Amino acid sequence: MPSNQYVASLSDGCAWVTGASSGIGCELALDLARDGWTVAVTARSKEPLTELEEKAVSLKGRIVPYPGDVSETETMAAHAASIRSELGPIALLIANAGIYLPQDGLDSDIEAYRRSFDVNLLGTVNVLFPALESMKDAGQGQIAIVSSVAGYRGLPTSAAYGATKAGLINMAEALKFDLDRAGIRIQVINPGFVDTPATKSNPFPMPHLISPAEAVRQIRKGLADPKRFEIAFPAAFVRQLKFLQHLPYRAYFAIVRRTTGWDKK
Repeated sequence: MPSNQYVASLSDGCAWVTGASSGIGCELALDLARDGWTVAVTARSKEPLTELEEKAVSLKGRIVPYPGDVSETETMAAHAASIRSELGPIALLIANAGIYLPQDGLDSDIEAYRRSFDVNLLGTVNVLFPALESMKDAGQGQIAIVSSVAGYRGLPTSAAYGATKAGLINMAEALKFDLDRAGIRIQVINPGFVDTPATKSNPFPMPHLISPAEAVRQIRKGLADPKRFEIAFPAAFVRQLKFLQHLPYRAYFAIVRRTTGWDKK
């Protein structure tokens, strides 16, 4: 069966964006609303979502808050049902919620690993499968899972974060075989360094750092391309990391230590 090339349209239903309180999720929700989408937004805190709703009042579309923690399975299932009932079919899901808890391998926090897995991996599952129920009934839908270039190979401080992002890439690849058969298109979004609250704690240089607005531009472009599975950016940084993917370990570790300054740590 050929790859599914469905591109969600606002006439097909609503969009659901998780992790919408700041950064990429916030900017993406506003950008969709500018184009006329009705956008359900989810994040743990209600206040930022209410502010986001107010920012969209003058836009063509609208933003509707559904606050909650994506790690709570029953809450997300209830939100998916409410969104479907109140806003219409879920045509587009952007599973963006995630946390970055940097870890020192010599002084790690097990709870930080557990929380990372609960939010980044299981949190994605918790919104993905309820949204799929709406899409299966409609016979179409578009899902984009936000992972990271940190999922390509191991990087300093990213033992917890990178493991979850590698898992998301693998999960999206595996699900594609089944979802294509149901008319549901799945993609994976792999940003490089984006200037958000999550990256401000990085203790190393962040090459090719881009703004959330530029990240959203790249994401919208990728979502509209019927032939793209991976939406990865910025291009120059992605090329470098994909090259590193193919290097033997000895060369890979040496280059990463040098470029991140880890040899001097």
